Amino acid sequence: MSYKNKTYIIFDSNNDMRYYRLMTAWKENDKIDFNFHDAHDLNNLRDGSSEETIKSKLRERMDNTKQVVVLVGDSTKNLYTYVKWELEIAISMDIPIIAVNLNESNQADTNTPPILKNKAYFVSVPFESKKVKHALDNFPTEYNKNKSKAPSDRTYCWDYVQL
Repeated sequence: MSYKNKTYIIFDSNNDMRYYRLMTAWKENDKIDFNFHDAHDLNNLRDGSSEETIKSKLRERMDNTKQVVVLVGDSTKNLYTYVKWELEIAISMDIPIIAVNLNESNQADTNTPPILKNKAYFVSVPFESKKVKHALDNFPTEYNKNKSKAPSDRTYCWDYVQL
């Protein structure tokens, strides 16, 4: 069994790449307390690869994953070829899922993919480095204690969380 220490990030690569890049910039910035082991650093994909090849490589990345972040943008819920498939795999593999709302909502909303609302125990956080970091650091443990509550959405009351 492989050691699972990666964070797998799911996002709309056509519209939300800048948010993924910003997360990697937070990680590289010594002045920001933010870190994760990016599963996307494993087995790089090539442009023009078949859907079957892409899904095989993504599955390999997921096999090394301890948690999933889904960047929830305006069109994320409508992406079925990869985003929905990746979420289905994460749910079936019992991997904690953190929904990071690009509209800065603190809870599941109309942009949240239905598969999360209907099948998963997950946490929703706004796209802010300290709040995303808090979820990365804390939600996997909470998930393991509370995953039987699925489907449901966990939120944090930020007034009571020390960031």
